[in-house]
Amino acid sequence: MPDNWRDYFDALQHVPAVDGSDSRDVAHAPVIESFAQRAKANAFAHKASEADLAVARKQVHVQSLIAAYRSLGSRWADLDPLKRTERPKIPELETAFYDLTESDMDITFSATNTYFTKADSMTLREIVQALRETYCSTIGAEIMHITEPTEKRWWQERLESIRSKPSFSAEKKKAILERLTAAEGLERFLHTKYVGQKRFSLEGGESFIAAMDELVQKAGEKGVQEIVIGMAHRGRLNVLVNTLGKMPKDLFAEFDHTAPEDLPAGDVKYHQGFSSDISTAGGPVHLSLAFNPSHLEIVNPVVEGSVRARQDRRGDTAGAQVLPVLVHGDSAFGGQGVNQETLMLAATRGYSTGGTVHLIINNQIGFTTSDPRDLRSTLYCTDIVKMIEAPVLHVNGDDPEAVVLATQLALEYRMTFRKDIVIDIVCFRKLGHNEQDTPSLTQPLMYKKIGAHPGTRKLYADKLAAQGLGATLGDDMVKAYRAAMDAGRHTVDPVLSNYKSKYAVDWSPFLGKKWTDAADTALPLTEWKRLAERLTTIPASVNMHPLVKKVYDDRAAMGRGEINVDWGMGEHMAFASLVAAGYPVRLSGEDCGRGTFTHRHAVVHDQKREKWDEGTYIPLQHVADGQATFTVIDSILSEEAVLGFEYGYASAEPNTLTIWEAQFGDFANGAQVVIDQFIASGEVKWGRVNGLVLMLPHGYEGQGPEHSSARLERFMQLAADTNMQIVQPTSASQIFHVLRRQMVRNLRKPLIIFTPKSLLRNKDATSPLADFTKGDFRTVLGEQKADLVAEKVKRVIVCSGKVYYDLVKKRDEKKASDVAIVRVEQLYPFPHRAFGNELKKYPNATDIVWCQDEPQNQGAWFFVQHYIHENMQEGQKLGYAGRPASASPAVGYAHLHQDQQKALLDQAFAKLKGFVLTK
Repeated sequence: MPDNWRDYFDALQHVPAVDGSDSRDVAHAPVIESFAQRAKANAFAHKASEADLAVARKQVHVQSLIAAYRSLGSRWADLDPLKRTERPKIPELETAFYDLTESDMDITFSATNTYFTKADSMTLREIVQALRETYCSTIGAEIMHITEPTEKRWWQERLESIRSKPSFSAEKKKAILERLTAAEGLERFLHTKYVGQKRFSLEGGESFIAAMDELVQKAGEKGVQEIVIGMAHRGRLNVLVNTLGKMPKDLFAEFDHTAPEDLPAGDVKYHQGFSSDISTAGGPVHLSLAFNPSHLEIVNPVVEGSVRARQDRRGDTAGAQVLPVLVHGDSAFGGQGVNQETLMLAATRGYSTGGTVHLIINNQIGFTTSDPRDLRSTLYCTDIVKMIEAPVLHVNGDDPEAVVLATQLALEYRMTFRKDIVIDIVCFRKLGHNEQDTPSLTQPLMYKKIGAHPGTRKLYADKLAAQGLGATLGDDMVKAYRAAMDAGRHTVDPVLSNYKSKYAVDWSPFLGKKWTDAADTALPLTEWKRLAERLTTIPASVNMHPLVKKVYDDRAAMGRGEINVDWGMGEHMAFASLVAAGYPVRLSGEDCGRGTFTHRHAVVHDQKREKWDEGTYIPLQHVADGQATFTVIDSILSEEAVLGFEYGYASAEPNTLTIWEAQFGDFANGAQVVIDQFIASGEVKWGRVNGLVLMLPHGYEGQGPEHSSARLERFMQLAADTNMQIVQPTSASQIFHVLRRQMVRNLRKPLIIFTPKSLLRNKDATSPLADFTKGDFRTVLGEQKADLVAEKVKRVIVCSGKVYYDLVKKRDEKKASDVAIVRVEQLYPFPHRAFGNELKKYPNATDIVWCQDEPQNQGAWFFVQHYIHENMQEGQKLGYAGRPASASPAVGYAHLHQDQQKALLDQAFAKLKGFVLTK
């Protein structure tokens, strides 16, 4: 190339981009136009030849070729160990597409926009070879969808400078082979010793264990002190033994059914969690493998929440000390929506963990689906991560060195940019979905290939032998690992058996406690007034909305005892008293800062602010000197991932009041898998104690099917083994005491609160100041009518929730002086003693009626009728008043709602009919 053109191309590298960035990628059209103009000028001034202009055009085409390989090269990468498909036709990766011919291959072009060489130029042949080695080898990198120029250049430099090839020492290669041997050895041992038992083998994906080992060791060198791992069952037993160092003999005991069973239910071995401390060059690293149910990806937000709690405990705001690692299956990653929700949390203030390392064990098969047309609608299983511009490294599982290199690069990227990164290990599944399957029934072609495959370990051992690292090296390692298995010894060296971090949580104070244990939740009057004054004193510099100012002015009066305390103030004072006492509070949910029904106003927005990230004031962060943190987060429009995150947070932090609030109680439907598989059953399956609070707005206000019911019946159905607390408080003092009870009492059980909507502003639901400075949460609230004569009562109406106030109004209208109304504020565990004592107050009552807003097949009726019957006296009859059974939670027409509401209230006072249970 003539010197004048080379100088021009070199200068182009320093010209700012059109968008003002420092990107080295230059738009082609302006460059071509500038060439044309320069050529014209040269023709006029220097009579430049047409040949010069042709060379210039070729240089632009070379730049286009480079850009194409950076964007599309992964499509030609050697990724499939089974080599089942031909390389696709991609014209943009062919030199002919750019009118470059064989005669151009030895022409020298500018190479200053690449990192292949320190020289300024290369021949076209050298450029093409470098591009194919870098982007089309056993690592296929997808990086060009990233919009940040600095990150793109970072990847280009890392990959192109080594051409995506590692340069490992002999000792490093032996260490990789040892990990492959361990991975294969465990599976072969179990396959021989426990024939036909399910273990979800990793065979075909052994390089994953080499990646995990590299990740742990390099993370430790970079200052990471904790790694929390979430994964489904494929390869889980291998990770337990070969990464976390679980004793093989303990795993064998689980296969032999001789392991201790000290849990009410327990779980299968490939769902179990584990933790250990591993020595690295950078110091001890604590590894935690999260417990996981069969839902393949639901553990992911749980891990993120657990990591965030650990980071908060350490003050690790950058995510430098605690690392989340998520392991996925290829089909589940894109197929299960919780991943989209979890990814969307990645960069948000309330949920960011400083970047997650994702590893995909890509078996190229979806359970029993081998036809690519049925696997997904995207090119790659990883395409979902492009929504957050996460880079992806596809890597051939049969090249363990490439897998280890990809792991090193991924960790370096995460620690540098604090963003998510994906390693897609393309491998295969040697056996069926489980060891009882016959995969060739549905994948005959694939399993012919797999049957002929010698195994990744064998291929790598032969490669090292060919490199002169020992002809018997592979066999010697196999024998050594088999001996370790026979002896049941550790396979991870060294596991630190006596190390304990100062950040570890002591859960012992919360074990063995009973729900009936007392809790002093009253707040002394002087403390109440002090906190209330701090809570309601808003700086003059904050320009409050008139409506919000009215709320805080009223709260100030409530704090002084001048007017009764409403629901929002009761909540606020519970939070204020807890943070003042050293208990952090974390409240999240859609629009929970304001409150869906605008009752909370925990965040005051300056009405004259000019920037979106300035001008907010959170009173609960300023109630006491040295107070604990109060965090309120308006979450993304997600239920499943956010609730999973908060469960994970609470599972790692028992001393924080962690609350998730649904915008409407019905929205918990979208998170039902978290409720079923973690919240309700986590303790009986895994022994995981958790104090998460769910606040679910619930109430029949004529707003239609999806804005009425939080599906109380579902929680009642899940209630057993004292696994959770289900409450429906009906006054401001009750919400105050139940929230304080959750932390003051050393009992950590999920607390499900069915919170009201209309009662938030109902004056009848307010409470006098005295109810906060004495007393506690009352599981049952008896008759409140002072002049009711107990001996004259013929009927006791039992209810829960908002309908109580409707019943009181109806009784007043009917002047029914022989009817008592009892509220059950805690539905589970059912307060038999308190409820029984209330019924005993009315010895002459013959009728007991359970009244509810919900349809008969929903709500609490079918669950509480047995509890009520147990506490009834001889001769008493139990009846039902409420809406008839329905397939829908509520009707959608206002007039029909009103008719039903009137009918159920009439029924509560009418003669018993229909189903009647007699004592």
